[in-house]
Parts: sequence; C-alpha cells; structure tokens
Amino acid sequence: MTDSRYTADLNCDMGESFGAFTIGSDALVMPYITSANIACGFHAGDAAVMKKTVKLAIANGVAIGVHPGLPDLPGFGRREMAISPEEAYDMVVYQIGALAAFVKSEGGVLHHMKPHGALYNMAAVNKGLSAAIVEAVYKVDPGLIIYGLSGSELITAGERIGLKVANEVFADRTYQKDGTLTPRRLANALITDDQVAINQVLRMVKEGRVTSQQGIDIRIKADTVCIHGDGEHAVSFAQKIFSTFTSEGILLQSPAQLPAE
Repeated sequence: MTDSRYTADLNCDMGESFGAFTIGSDALVMPYITSANIACGFHAGDAAVMKKTVKLAIANGVAIGVHPGLPDLPGFGRREMAISPEEAYDMVVYQIGALAAFVKSEGGVLHHMKPHGALYNMAAVNKGLSAAIVEAVYKVDPGLIIYGLSGSELITAGERIGLKVANEVFADRTYQKDGTLTPRRLANALITDDQVAINQVLRMVKEGRVTSQQGIDIRIKADTVCIHGDGEHAVSFAQKIFSTFTSEGILLQSPAQLPAE
C-alpha cells in the first residue's frame, strides 16, 4: 500500500555517451526512474545520443530534463572553471535549445533543468551563477522545473524568479555539515554499499534528515533523489532502490505531477 505522506522522484543522469560508444546502462536503468537528465554535448553526449535518449525516455514515460554542463569533455564536466554569470547564462540557453529541439521533434515535453557536475556544485554556493542559470531557464521556458541541491543557492534563486523547484538529494554521496556534497576528490565522497545508500535516502525522504561526515544531523528536503547510471552496479542499484521505495509505500512520481504548494 502506498503511504500518501511520502512521495519522491527518482532521477538519473543519462545520454552521457558518444555515438555508438555507450557509457552506463541507460536502457536498463530507465524503467526504474521517473525523470532523466540528458546531457547536451558540453560535458558528454552528441546529437545521435541525445535523440536516442529522448526517444528512450518517452517510450518509458520518464520526464525529460536538460542537463547542461561546463564545456569540458576530457574532464567530464567535473572540473571547476572560472566562468562569469554571463557565460553561464549563455551555456545554459544554448544547451536547453539543443535538447528542446530533439524533444519537440520526437513529440515530447521538456520537464526540468538540472546542471551537471562542477556547474551544479558551483551554482549551489554561488549567488551570481545561480541567478544567471535560473534567468536562462526562465527566459527560454518558465515552465521548466529547477532541480538543485536541497537548500542551495540554486533552489533559492529559482524560487526568487518564480520557477517551480525540486530539492535534490543523493543516494550514493555523503554530505558535509553545511549541507553540501563531499567533494569527489576526498575520501568517503561516494557510498559504495548499496544498503547504506538506501538507508540514507529512506531517512532523507521519510525524516527529512541526513547525517554529515562530521557526525552532525542536518535537515534536508527530498523532492527528488539522484541515482547514477554509470556505476559498475548501476542497474542492480536502480532496481533495489525502486523496489525498496515501492515496498516502503513511497509514491514515485516526477515533480510536475505534484500539486503546487
């Protein structure tokens, strides 16, 4: 039985491949998620992969999101770059436009925007960048939902400009006491034990809390849960978290299906 008190969206970064070379297992993970963040060519992806991934999402009834990143293919968009708010605005407009064209051509609807990697982490703490990113979204399509780190500057900027937002939490990442993610360069940034990750995310969804690496309990809002599709056990983990949420009575649906607050 579904417990109406708890709802969550399961999102996954997808389309992070090139032509015939596939990274991750998008087709196998897709049935277990409710929204997909599709790369737009800056950190990964290309025209062929974007089209294929959009079609895959539509076939599975998965909400489609644009996943803009920094222009850094060798670093997979995970290395910080010194960019101005104007440059961030231009990058996001460009990438929304690219994916939106494929979504429209396939008869789909663009649902949300979630920055990738370093751009995501930079926007989480930088007011200028976050304001530029949400302005880009607002001017291109004010119906898009902003996916951002729970309680971050990006969420605040989205709310301020009048966009719907979805506070995001991570199943397989650890947290710092200020609510930010532990940087990947540090030890224990990733949670490799599936059960530990599932226990953490269940607590975030049901209790609105997570324990930081410093042992401090912090409050957190979990509208959407990110799982990664490029890990060694990505498919099995997606299956586990999907079945756990179902057995726990957590209703899985994209933020667009939730009533306005």
